[in-house]
Formats: sequence, structure tokens, C-alpha cells
Amino acid sequence: MRQTAIRVFLLAMLMLVGCQKNQPRRGEYLYQIYYLNPANTRLAAQDYYTDTADREQLIDELMAHFMKVPADVDSQSALSDRVVFRGYNQEDMVLFLYFDNNYTSMKSDREILCRAALVKTFTQIPGIDHISIYSGDQPLVDSNGTPVGMLSTADFAESISDVNAFERTELTLYFTDEAGEQLYAEKREVVYNTNTSMERVILEELISGPEEEGLYPTLDKNMKILSVSANENVCYVNFDAAFLSNSLEVKEYIPIYSIVNSLSELTSVNRVQISVNGSKDGAFRDAIPLNTLFERNLDYIGGE
Repeated sequence: MRQTAIRVFLLAMLMLVGCQKNQPRRGEYLYQIYYLNPANTRLAAQDYYTDTADREQLIDELMAHFMKVPADVDSQSALSDRVVFRGYNQEDMVLFLYFDNNYTSMKSDREILCRAALVKTFTQIPGIDHISIYSGDQPLVDSNGTPVGMLSTADFAESISDVNAFERTELTLYFTDEAGEQLYAEKREVVYNTNTSMERVILEELISGPEEEGLYPTLDKNMKILSVSANENVCYVNFDAAFLSNSLEVKEYIPIYSIVNSLSELTSVNRVQISVNGSKDGAFRDAIPLNTLFERNLDYIGGE
């Protein structure tokens, strides 16, 4: 009986050893590569094992996997398919990543997530504390034209309290026709950071211009939003001086009511106060005084 038990035990051990020999060995070092979830709203981390210890080889290896998601992973690359990686350079503890001009053509919400994915992936490598992103031959700049500079996980956390705080919503934005005399609605689905107010999201989308064929911009792309807030159904918008120098060939009421009618699509906004550099003095194109509370105006909406 005892000999039978010993034989069974030995047989089991041999079978276990045989199974282990057929199992693939995982690499010695564990990293996480950051992709996007299928909805493009969150980062999705994927474990990656490797035996590579050489830093340069490891950078090449992680970048190759960063740009090409494994077929069995339900995620997508943080980089747009149009973006081309041109190479890298390391100086001290900073990794410089060079992409072509298509990097800055990514929508702002995706670019922010991509920025975070790059930081969280490559600062895991020993000897790399920061990354710096280049688009074309120029350092990456934010929506205000300010250089982003060197990025670390700590720096990124300070600029965005929760990198995964993104949601999808549909906006109704008003752009103009070729004659610049009427406003027409464009339905647009956007992914936005929930740390950003919906009022600011609407204004940023208006400044970025229309996406539908046959519609034309109402606001100068060079203008800046200095501040935006809402209180008791009034939205207070403060632009820089570029708002007054709008040179688009549109009627003077078009930029104003593009803003007002778009913001008024929110149930929380009934009226809009527009100021320039904090001042409500003066008039837009010497025709529309700014010291008033603007309300939605359907007379300027084409087809209604």
C-alpha cells in the first residue's frame, strides 16, 4: 500500500514537471504598457514581461508594443494611427520622444490621455524620470500655446486630478453658412474631462470650428478663453482681446449668438455675459454693446 502511494506521488511529480517545462517562461522584469479602452475615455494598463535590461533596447521594445496593441487585448493605442514615431534621445534623466506633425492633430482629449500614457509607460524604466514630447521639430504646446515642457507622473497628476475622469456627451453647436448670415446647428459627440466645465468645453469646440461640410467658423481660432463660470443660470465668459479683432467675413451678430445659442443649449444656462480682458465696456464691431446679458435668439438660426 505504501509503495503504491509512493509510485502515485512520483508519477504526479513527473507529470507536474512535464507541464511546467511546456509552460512559457515569463520575463524577469514586469512593466505596464498603457493603452486606451475601446471608448477612448480611459487608460488601460497591460502587464508586459521582458528579459531586456539594456535601457536603449527597452525603450525600443516598449515603444513598439505601445504603438501596436496585441490582438488579444481589448484596447487601442493611445496614439492615432496617423502619428509616426521618429525616434528618441535621452539626456540625463529626460527621455525626448519625437513624433511627426500628426501628433498635434489628435483631438485634445485623446492627446491628454496619450501624454499620460507615454509618461506612465516610459518613466517606469530605471534612469528615466521625465519625458519631453516633440511634434515635428517643435516642443509640444498646450491649447494656449504654452510649452508643455518636461513631464513626470507627479507633474501630470498636478495638471489633471484624475486622468481617467472622461465622459462622452453630445453637444449642439452653432456655426454659420458661407454667407455668414445665419446659424446652423451641428450635433457633435465629444469626450471631455469631467474636471472641465461643460461651458468651457462648448466654447473650446466652437473655437476649434465646424466639422460638418457646408458649415463655416464663427470665432477666430487664435482667441483665448481667459475664464468661464456659471451662476444662477447666467454664464460669464471672459475672452482675450483677439475676440474683438475677429476678422471672419460674417455679420456682427453671428459670433455673439454662435456663443449664446450654443451655451443656451445647456439647461443650466439662460443668459450669457461676455467680457474682454475682464471688461464689459465697448461694443463688438462697434455694433453690439457687451454690457448686457444676451439671451438665446432663434431669429438667426437658419431653417427655424
